[in-house]
Amino acid sequence: MAGTAGGLRSPLLEDIFDGSVDHKGGPGTAGGPRSPVLEDIVDGSVDHKGGNEVAESFAYFGIQANLINYLTDRLGQSVPAAAESVNTWYGTLSLMPLLGAFVADSFLGRYATIIITSLLYILGLGLLTLSGVLPLPSPSHDCQKGGNTTCYPPHFRIIFFFFSLYLLGIGVGARKAGIQAFGADQFDGRNHGECIGKSSYFNWWLFGVFAGLLLFLLGSRTYRYNLKRHERSPFMRIGQVFIAAAKNWLATPSEDIAGGSLHQQDSQQFKFLNKALLAQDGSKGNGRQCTIDDIEEAKAVLRLFPIGATCLGYTIVYAQSSTFFTKQGVTMDRTIGPGFDIPAASLQSFMSMAGILFIPIYDRIVVPIGRTIIGKPSGITMLQRIGTGMFLSAIAMVIAALVETKRLETAQEHGLVDMPNVTVPIKVWWLLPQYILFGVSNVFTMVGLEEFFYDQVPTELRSFGVALCQLIFGVGSFLSSFLISAIEKATGGGDGGQHGWFDDNLNRAHLDYYYWVLAGLSAVGLSLYLYFAQSYLYNRRSIS
Repeated sequence: MAGTAGGLRSPLLEDIFDGSVDHKGGPGTAGGPRSPVLEDIVDGSVDHKGGNEVAESFAYFGIQANLINYLTDRLGQSVPAAAESVNTWYGTLSLMPLLGAFVADSFLGRYATIIITSLLYILGLGLLTLSGVLPLPSPSHDCQKGGNTTCYPPHFRIIFFFFSLYLLGIGVGARKAGIQAFGADQFDGRNHGECIGKSSYFNWWLFGVFAGLLLFLLGSRTYRYNLKRHERSPFMRIGQVFIAAAKNWLATPSEDIAGGSLHQQDSQQFKFLNKALLAQDGSKGNGRQCTIDDIEEAKAVLRLFPIGATCLGYTIVYAQSSTFFTKQGVTMDRTIGPGFDIPAASLQSFMSMAGILFIPIYDRIVVPIGRTIIGKPSGITMLQRIGTGMFLSAIAMVIAALVETKRLETAQEHGLVDMPNVTVPIKVWWLLPQYILFGVSNVFTMVGLEEFFYDQVPTELRSFGVALCQLIFGVGSFLSSFLISAIEKATGGGDGGQHGWFDDNLNRAHLDYYYWVLAGLSAVGLSLYLYFAQSYLYNRRSIS
């Protein structure tokens, strides 16, 4: 039965919003989040999935925060090698959401993917724990004879440790794209009130991360599930657009195809993809290989890449908080009471606490003020939010360079340059400003990127959108590892007795130079970001 323009609509279609169904396959109703889980998020409390994230994050951040110290102190790696290992692991972890998004969007769906990857994550945690409690064999005769105070574990245990670590990373990484997109699916993007709620959701999501599988399962009957609209995978549809455009490369689409069928702004951007509207023989008509919607989806995905590429400077800087910042803290005065030194890795909690404290301020004060002034539901646009955080992270690196210079000067003044095991008499609290600025910048850029990549991709690719956001951080970690390796070789570290920028003796190293390099990269990245952000076209369903 064909419908006519302006005719009656099915009540079922009125109820279904954004291609969603409930756990029984019925329509997901519009007009407000029906799941008590998401209603709790809008009210600013931790829900089923939030509790799940708190438990997961408690274990994950405990590992990440202490990993570089474990690699140097227990596994015997040098400081630059340990930093590269941490960055490579985190980079691999951040690539896994692409795998999880592909499986979720094309095969299993987000809910089933969340369950499977959570079980894989738990298995990795168990094996990692086992690798740490396995009894070490008695020290070898050569080890005892050499008088070494530390005998590092055998190769088997090192291999087992890294296998467990990467298994854990695969589980937690592949899970991230599905669970975050699944939560955001509970909001109707066409409803003004729920659009505001979705913006708050991404804020409170980070709050839940910083602030349990069983709790997630308890909410199964209340969730909204995305309804597949096409038989073809969205990856296949978008891929076919590029293939068809390449086949018709020499053809020139007529103006009525390029400008008349597509939205006017869309038709002027990435015009080469308009050729996918032509038939294989270069003509228009029923022989088209791709639809207008396919073209718009492909362009929406392609528009994300310049934004993501210019954010790599921010992600390289982000990788430093769990590596060199921690090693700096080890050398400083961490005494906070008689006989008690604060662990250097715990300084990262100040970054999390800064985020926790600032999120309510941003969500309840900054956003309403911006909403009143600018008139947008989110207060400021997603791209403005991302740029603000990038600026703050660049300032944080300038502060980090100045603090490290102060630490090196203090070590020199007290004759501790060649005494790396002696505490430098400078309080560890000097590191707090850079940690706090990082925490606040995460509220802007990290949350902004998550919302941006979720909102700007086609509906069926939202898990993939979240995965692309994680990919940026993964590539940033790999680039950080490459940069460390290149600088280590260029500055002669470990070669002929020369002291490189990342010498194991941090009093001889020059982390301050490295931080200045990162501050410069951040400035360049921010400039390029502003250039591309000014010309970015939001997709038409976005209210931001």
